[in-house]
Amino acid sequence: MPARLAVSNQKGGVGKTTVAINVAGALNARGRDVLFVDLDPQGNASEGLGFRDAYDAEPPSLFDVLTDSEAREDIRDLVREHPAMDVIPSNIDMTAAEPELTLSRRGGEQLALALEHVEDDYDYVIVDCPPHLGYLTDNALHATRNVLIPALAESTSKRALELLFDHIEALELDYDITVHERGVVANRVETTNEARSMLEWFDDAFPDIPVWEIRKRVALQRAFSAGVSLFEYEQEVDMAAEFLAIAADLDEQFDVSTRDGGDGVEVAR
Repeated sequence: MPARLAVSNQKGGVGKTTVAINVAGALNARGRDVLFVDLDPQGNASEGLGFRDAYDAEPPSLFDVLTDSEAREDIRDLVREHPAMDVIPSNIDMTAAEPELTLSRRGGEQLALALEHVEDDYDYVIVDCPPHLGYLTDNALHATRNVLIPALAESTSKRALELLFDHIEALELDYDITVHERGVVANRVETTNEARSMLEWFDDAFPDIPVWEIRKRVALQRAFSAGVSLFEYEQEVDMAAEFLAIAADLDEQFDVSTRDGGDGVEVAR
């Protein structure tokens, strides 16, 4: 199986999608084949990767794959090629997915079942979650069993993280699974007393997982607007090195090793 990773925080406005896109871009820069799944009904990642047309496209879409068991195999037809990764875009119909999944017999497992039809060609599957805790986020966490958490270096993040971890704990009990926290990305960090205080709090609160610091940079937003990651837009930006550090750490955590001087990858199973 590929390494699967959900990028999640129920608090909006933390730059979750920008983090997800650039982590995927960094993994690709390290030679990894990445499948990016936009599970957010708002479709921000789809737009940020240049697939606005897919968001507005007629069915079948990701909504059908998740809500109709007979359409699961259609996920193969949804994959779009991007210079740095393959993408399964979101769709405007995804706004109706939550109530449909609530009524489904296996509402939290649909993404995992669908990914079985497409994931074998990849080293990583990165899932961008909606900014709320519901059935779509449950699908992402159940399918990946791993979570990367973007958070702002401000005090409001404490409550948001508490809610996320409470939700993960409940999901683990409901499905008898374990969801591994793979790291916290302190995002859009600026030079303020509150930011310094929160960075210290992150280090104290998460002693067993890495905490990375992504500083606020205009180039990140410009790359998003251009439909690419930082690595296709402007690799000289200092934060590119930090995203590469995240990717290298994930490779180590998931035991993804390079061979042939970096030309090929081998995923330990």
